[in-house]
Amino acid sequence: VPYAKLITVDPYHRGDNHDDRVSIYDLVRALDLLVLRRPDVINLSLAGPESPLLKDAIDAATIANVTVVAAAGNDGPKAKPVFPAAYDAVIAVTALDKNYAVYRRAVRGAHIDFSAPGVDVMTAAPGQQIRKRSGTSYATPFVTAAAALEIANSPAMGQAELIERLSANARDLGQSGRDRVFGWGLIQATGLCMPP
Repeated sequence: VPYAKLITVDPYHRGDNHDDRVSIYDLVRALDLLVLRRPDVINLSLAGPESPLLKDAIDAATIANVTVVAAAGNDGPKAKPVFPAAYDAVIAVTALDKNYAVYRRAVRGAHIDFSAPGVDVMTAAPGQQIRKRSGTSYATPFVTAAAALEIANSPAMGQAELIERLSANARDLGQSGRDRVFGWGLIQATGLCMPP
């Protein structure tokens, strides 16, 4: 995304089982701090239970015309939708493998908007290492970047127009049109890339 400014906020802490966790307070505080900076897009590579506090923070972002893109979650295909991806105002992303099959642990549902690569994705790891990771969290930045490119090309557009443009360029997978597994399909950003 040419000339983009990136803001990173890490609200996580190490849990008792040496896993990364985030409290709803820290997540909402991070979202509030981000919205004050007026970004075009916020990437949320996380998923969890519904929370009125989180809903209020997402609503505040929407009112500020900030697009929120979130991971669909990895609780399995029969799991209930998770949040913030399940909120109407959020663009929900699922993960695909190199053969365009949905990630086996991805949450499915009518809220899914787009698909992106998210299985065996090369990621940075501690100690200047690179590791393969899988999950809807790794697919979400692909859609965030596509949304940022589209907004950079047409800054005045609203979220409905943004989704319409992204879906018009998505590669339809599964059932024709939007479906519960792939959403509108595999995000395609190539046509959005313009020379500086």
